[in-house]
Amino acid sequence: MRTDLFDFELPSGSIALRPASPRDSARMLVVQPAAGLHDQCVGDLANWLRPGDQLVVNDTRVIAAQLHGRRIGRGAEPRIDATLIKRLDGSRWKALVKPAKKLDAGDIVRFGNEGRVCFLGHLDAKVESKGEEGEVTLAFSFHGPTLDQAIADLGSPPLPPYIASRRAPDDRDAADYQTMFAAHEGAVAAPTAGLHFTPAMEAALRDRGVGINRLTLHVGAGTFLPVKAEDTGGHRMHPEWGTISAETAEALNAARANGGRIVAVGTTSLRLLESAATEDGRVTPFTGETSIFITPGYRFRAVDILMTNFHLPRSTLFMLVSAFSGLDTMKQAYAHAIAGGYRFYSYGDACLLFPAAPAA
Repeated sequence: MRTDLFDFELPSGSIALRPASPRDSARMLVVQPAAGLHDQCVGDLANWLRPGDQLVVNDTRVIAAQLHGRRIGRGAEPRIDATLIKRLDGSRWKALVKPAKKLDAGDIVRFGNEGRVCFLGHLDAKVESKGEEGEVTLAFSFHGPTLDQAIADLGSPPLPPYIASRRAPDDRDAADYQTMFAAHEGAVAAPTAGLHFTPAMEAALRDRGVGINRLTLHVGAGTFLPVKAEDTGGHRMHPEWGTISAETAEALNAARANGGRIVAVGTTSLRLLESAATEDGRVTPFTGETSIFITPGYRFRAVDILMTNFHLPRSTLFMLVSAFSGLDTMKQAYAHAIAGGYRFYSYGDACLLFPAAPAA
């Protein structure tokens, strides 16, 4: 499909720079393709679900993946900003760097902020290789848990560019940009639909008879990249690592066999569930990478309802929700949200999406 079909105008004032407080007070637009739009709040979620339904949340934990430093060892020492995007082994990471033109293979980058130095003093990395669009492989001077601690000491939350371009990350983001389910470190972006949940909301869902299940998908920086190709067929998704346990798969399949619906909390949960689903909709245990790219025409097999945030124009995520509820429906929903003052993107409000009717 043409990429421009997924474009829309978004006023800059619609972009949320801070999350709602408390988290479950955020607004939630319920989108039912056959029954219209309903203005609700996230705390109302249990009212839209039935006993036996199963939420699936992503328990990945965001690492302090944003590092600032300088090139050393030759000539001037230009500032270098790096966002870690994929661990390769105990000491090597793929990263997106700016300005990439200031780095060559073999260069050394020394990371460390003045006044905030890790217990090891500083963190050096050698540029092992360069790829396309600012991607490099960094070989760090430390390994394993020692490297992890140095990154935690020196790094900061990798806020999305549409927030970071308007304000600097601060100490509040360390908590705000982490879900209550966060357990397994490895993401460089938050699974943002999960940011809305609170213990009180979890209790209300359980009282309703709704199950809460966990999977892990380490969200990559590719989630922020726009689709530059004129046609969706020309876009390449960055692979992300995830896992679904045998216990989670069994619980979801048993619930669905008894009439329960699978409710994906976030596009990350949905993408991993669909990657692990068989043709007849059974969820299988999964460990590995997925680069699934969902656009209109895709037949959803495992997910019955999707809770997600409002997404960027021309993004793979807006394409995904358009595949789920219908492109025309989602354009109408987004126009309603913009006119109604809903807050967009990672720190913004939520949608609860029901699926479009199957094509005849």
